[in-house]
Amino acid sequence: MEIIAEIGQAHEGSLGMALKYINALAEAGVDTVKFQVHIAEAESSIHEPFRIKFSEQDKTRFDYWKRMEFSKEQWNLLKSSCEEKGVEFLASPFSNAAVDLLEELGVKKYKIGSGEVTNFLLLEKIANTGKSVILSSGMSSFKELDEAFDFLKNRSVDMSILQCTTSYPTEPENYGLNVMQEIRDRYGLRTGYSDHSARPETCIAAASLGAEILEFHAVFSRKSFGPDASSSLEIDEIKKLVTAVRNIEKALKNPVDKMDNSKFSELKQIFEKSLAVNKDLPAGHVLRFEDLEAKKPSNMGISAKNFTKVIGKKLVISIQKYSFLKADHF
Repeated sequence: MEIIAEIGQAHEGSLGMALKYINALAEAGVDTVKFQVHIAEAESSIHEPFRIKFSEQDKTRFDYWKRMEFSKEQWNLLKSSCEEKGVEFLASPFSNAAVDLLEELGVKKYKIGSGEVTNFLLLEKIANTGKSVILSSGMSSFKELDEAFDFLKNRSVDMSILQCTTSYPTEPENYGLNVMQEIRDRYGLRTGYSDHSARPETCIAAASLGAEILEFHAVFSRKSFGPDASSSLEIDEIKKLVTAVRNIEKALKNPVDKMDNSKFSELKQIFEKSLAVNKDLPAGHVLRFEDLEAKKPSNMGISAKNFTKVIGKKLVISIQKYSFLKADHF
């Protein structure tokens, strides 16, 4: 299972902050650290509205994207830092120019954001690299996903599709955890979950349902500045999430054979019970249900599961209260 932590714009355009995020996420145990590559002139315009009007320092969304840019040298430094920390560098391009930049960096694969599912120009550009893609379903209907799937499949692109809900933060009734299996059945692909709920249990639930990829936004504090802060997980939550997901992954890889309980033989002897009587009983007494009790351990005579076989039997000796019943007592 690949665990992807997305920094997105949480770095606020600061190279130092971006490097600090890489360090923290590598220590948290994620597999992959993801960025977004924004080149304002190539992807946006002054006419683009804010999704959330959070910034007083950016007059337009175009200005915001401009502030989020890094130079090629800075991107090289970020990628090198990921490699030094033992995590994969991954990025979502939002323009063909961003793909060119990422190709120069030598990325292994591409993440396609949900807003780009219908951007066949970008899909063509990425397909031409010959590299695999992870596609977020986000705002897309199955009809739109079908079209993107066919487009990429016809170009022999190796792909995975993530269930994703474009809602910040996503509420439980909109998680769509069921869609992972629908994607798996519909396309026969590796699938997973891209989360915006800001709740660790969402990814834990997705992992238990067989997600092969998990993605979530990371932030040092949900009170911090930025459009994704409220829908992100904090670093301490990510550490706990990684531990939980690794345990679930191990469990799913080691199915239990419920037909074989031989390894519990000693414990069964301790915990299971033998039949006893709950009162003093004289010889000649005919046993009734009301006379019986079950006591540990299980190897003291007659198993409690066989109680029906002693009801109606006549005792040949007297038995004291709470004594175990034996076969030769009848």
